[in-house]
Amino acid sequence: MAAEHNLILDLTTVLGASALGGYLANRLRQPVLLGYLITGLVVGPFGFKLLSDVPRIQSLASIGVAFLLFALGVEFSLTELKRVKNIAIQGSLLQIGLTTAFVAFLTILLGWVEGITQGIFLGAVLSLSSTAVVLKTLAERGETNTLHGQVMLAILIAQDLALGLMLAILPALNQPESLGLALCSALLKVLVFLAAAIAFGRWTVPSLISNVAATESTELFILTVIALCLGVAIVTAKLGLSIEMGAFVSGLMVSEIDYADHALAKVLPLRDTFACLFFASIGMLIDPGVLIQNFGLILALVFLVMVGKAMIILPIILKFGYSLKTAIISSFGINQIGEFSFVLALAGLELQLISERNYLLLLGTTAITLVLTPMWVNISPHLASRLIQMPFFAKYLRQFAEPKILSIPETISGHVVVAGYGRVGQVIVKILQNQGYLVLVIENSEAAIQRLRMQQIPYICGDADSELVLEKIHLETAKALAIALPDPASSRLLLQRALAIAPELDVIARSHHNREIDLLTQMGAKEVVQPEFEAALELGAHLLATLGEPVNQIRTVISNIRTDRYRSIRPEQEERR
Repeated sequence: MAAEHNLILDLTTVLGASALGGYLANRLRQPVLLGYLITGLVVGPFGFKLLSDVPRIQSLASIGVAFLLFALGVEFSLTELKRVKNIAIQGSLLQIGLTTAFVAFLTILLGWVEGITQGIFLGAVLSLSSTAVVLKTLAERGETNTLHGQVMLAILIAQDLALGLMLAILPALNQPESLGLALCSALLKVLVFLAAAIAFGRWTVPSLISNVAATESTELFILTVIALCLGVAIVTAKLGLSIEMGAFVSGLMVSEIDYADHALAKVLPLRDTFACLFFASIGMLIDPGVLIQNFGLILALVFLVMVGKAMIILPIILKFGYSLKTAIISSFGINQIGEFSFVLALAGLELQLISERNYLLLLGTTAITLVLTPMWVNISPHLASRLIQMPFFAKYLRQFAEPKILSIPETISGHVVVAGYGRVGQVIVKILQNQGYLVLVIENSEAAIQRLRMQQIPYICGDADSELVLEKIHLETAKALAIALPDPASSRLLLQRALAIAPELDVIARSHHNREIDLLTQMGAKEVVQPEFEAALELGAHLLATLGEPVNQIRTVISNIRTDRYRSIRPEQEERR
């Protein structure tokens, strides 16, 4: 009973401290996961030692990993995977192979390891990036469905799948003669599991979820979804593969059924709670003493890892036909060492594939790269814009910025340009076409391009804020430009460059945050629309009509709010910022 009370006390301590750490990080305008990591350091065994059973907390944290990957699987459906399958499979294998080879060569050359086996092992550890941290950061920024978000997640998921193979063949590294047999065995396990998962997901999961949903019992539905997620994760663990692989595959099973959104909504609160434990548990592994004693060396390793991995990933993404901007943002978004590298490193330590000192240095280096990741993701769009403008990069990489796919009439004028063909962009295009306007769409998603091609809508494939793309869409003869991009930075850059080409062009822009409304207006946008405010205005108008207010008065109220750029309805906190 005392042990149970200790566990409850430990959970309360971690969750309470994480809530405080996350709040402080948010007030300082930093990602909340940074607060969770620091919280783990403070309450953990190397901090104030407020926990009595750290291993059990870290075990519970693995549930957070499972829920993170399950939710990703539900959101990142098989249809989404097909869109980036080339970069996911070929690109990730190339990235893992090149990183492993480079690290093995460098560590052997510098004498950091004893023999090629340890070099290969260390390379495999460093080749993995952080799905959990990157996913959390992208979700906070609302960028999981952007092109660079899809590219990053595709590579990260493939890395997580590769982790199962790495763990399976790890014991054979000390016995090179059995390496081939271990690899074949691991591949066979993966193929058998995937075949069983496909069969289970096609013929069992839909009917199971449907029958449970028919009971209209929320408790039963939640329990079934949790059991499915953790059950498949346990199966993969028993097969010697990774828990995260099983959780992700179980999410993919659910993603193809009608109740996918309902299941995701029920899991999200659990995911966020246990993910908090996971990030705090990483912070508990950080030993400040090791960081202080080897501060210079660790900083050098952090620089070497983050810059080196970015330089390896950048040309790989360019090779698969993505733009320079997408390549830069993606490569600097996944250039850290992954949290699952801890799992691989610990297994290697037990097999004496890494020394105790190198293991501690690796922990410190990994922790710092994870802490820096949200900052890298935040600054990477600005870094991409600056690099593209530098003469050296612009001259050498101009070929990668060229739009790859064009479907524009030879002589086009009097058209309306729509940047972005997501949910908002599609509605805009449909409205314009119904009124007989000629529309030209800028989009960089292959799936969206296929829809445009099927609907015979003129389009250009590329980044909307690219100067080379803007040169080809005849802005000087266009009637208007509608900006419906998911990325705020790209929206601002597009507005600036479009007006530089055609100063008199009417530009309608979508605002992602309240504070952008005035900024985009000052930059020259004729109208700035905030989707959440517009939805509220429509609801308010319908409500006033229901209450018997005259139609003309309702129109006047709504018109005044729009003319004043929503100032009268903006939250006070946003106004103070």
